[in-house]
Amino acid sequence: MNQLHLFLPCAAGVEGFLADEVHAITGATGQDLLVGRGGVMLRGMWRDALLLNLHSRLAQRVLIELSHSMYRNENDLYRAASEVAWEIWFSPQETFKIEVTAQHSPLTSLNFAALRVKDAIADRFRAKRHGVRPSVETHHPDVRVHLHLTTDGATIYIDTSGEALFKRGWREDKGDAPLKETLAAAMLAASGWDPHGDNPQPLYDPCCGSGTVVIEAAQIARKIPAGILRRFAFEKLVPFQRHVWEAMLDEAESAILPESPVGIYGSDIAFRMVDFAQRNAERAGVADTIQLRGGDALQRMPPCEQPGMLILNPPYGERIAAAGSAGRNAAERMGQVERAGRETAQTEDGGEFFSQLASHWKKNYSGWSAWMLTPDLKLPGKMRLKESRRTPMWNGPIECRLFCFDMVKGSTKPRKQDSASGALQGPGAEGHGA
Repeated sequence: MNQLHLFLPCAAGVEGFLADEVHAITGATGQDLLVGRGGVMLRGMWRDALLLNLHSRLAQRVLIELSHSMYRNENDLYRAASEVAWEIWFSPQETFKIEVTAQHSPLTSLNFAALRVKDAIADRFRAKRHGVRPSVETHHPDVRVHLHLTTDGATIYIDTSGEALFKRGWREDKGDAPLKETLAAAMLAASGWDPHGDNPQPLYDPCCGSGTVVIEAAQIARKIPAGILRRFAFEKLVPFQRHVWEAMLDEAESAILPESPVGIYGSDIAFRMVDFAQRNAERAGVADTIQLRGGDALQRMPPCEQPGMLILNPPYGERIAAAGSAGRNAAERMGQVERAGRETAQTEDGGEFFSQLASHWKKNYSGWSAWMLTPDLKLPGKMRLKESRRTPMWNGPIECRLFCFDMVKGSTKPRKQDSASGALQGPGAEGHGA
């Protein structure tokens, strides 16, 4: 357990930020910490796996690699899985499930590939435990085994997380298609917001929905671990020692700050969503850290005197109706039905809302920076602003950009004058997304 190969998958575009986070949690550097496509690889210890589950805000899971081999058919997969010492990881009393992912695999049936790995595990237990084998449970297994196939390579992992790590344990109230906690944390990491740095900035989400961004921010500011409220699959594995884990939890809880060093604010035009955000914040232990209120994003004034950071996942399409009065009017003209929740991204409308939002910000939010995650690559044109940063990110299967706009006082200029006006200062260079 002192030399494990860990793999932490994450959303595309987040790999570099995750590597920084893993370094901060474990201290790993150099060849012990490598950035790959879709995740980060780490040489570490069992203790590192526990710490990463508890503290990581960006990883989707923490996987331990148990086997890597070449394959041509399902019999090769059976042989590879048979050689893994499953008995040192879990017992016949635990249920298990095989999950398969593939990139350009020549196999015709991934279900059959999973079946062969399942057979290998069962047969190994029968041989080692006098005919006793664990049972398969597809819905709520104690142990998840991941098989990843490429063109000719097969990697077998055991999952120490269980449910995906974005499930923090505090969100019960949500709208439609809410932002995942891991993506909200990635937005914060990419923005560089640091409440414990030399120049901490207040943070405000004027389209906060059920509160995902501001709750993640508040936990970061208070140093509350992402996984403090939930259970993990490693608690069912053989190497787990309850007293070691309890000591880790005690250490983490002793580091929690009683209050945030900076103000954190959220608002939404849908009062139902503000109520959701408030209840979620209470479960997350940060209800007293965030100031939440209702209000139109086109009318709300800065929540504090000190300039800070606006960070939001703005609504699109049908969702535009929930963002502000201009958006609602546009939706009504298009025959859309107003809905308080958030819908699938649509990027064909909303120009009026976004141009008015930009005007409002330039008039009233001088000195603030605004970070907006959107699938609409034409958003700067709709806002008639020039971005100072653009960081590629993926929201599930949807390619997005995290745009940064640095606010200077004044109104937006007509589109034909944008190139000459210099409405916003900034190089417009690509950001540091992977």
